[in-house]
Amino acid sequence: MYKLAFFVPENDAEHVKEAVFATGAGRIGDYEACCFETRGTGQFRPLASANPHIGTCGTLERVAELKIELVCDDSLIAAAVAALREAHPYEEVAFDCWRLETF
Repeated sequence: MYKLAFFVPENDAEHVKEAVFATGAGRIGDYEACCFETRGTGQFRPLASANPHIGTCGTLERVAELKIELVCDDSLIAAAVAALREAHPYEEVAFDCWRLETF
């Protein structure tokens, strides 16, 4: 089992979550589409070679984002990360992925 956490602009969150959930990620027992959301502010400055979805090159941007956390079965994690990258509006997707222990 893995934990997948990613950061996404609030306006794009539902679309990205649905793409990740479509892979089977976010299932816990008899429940699906399980996740936890935390609101926060993302910060970045696109470099000259970037093609930013939000903002302009060379300017520091601050964006209202959600951190989405969910679990994912070992056999689905590669597909879940691929779906995240495909559905996410950012050129570079910020995410964490780590293996969980079972007790």
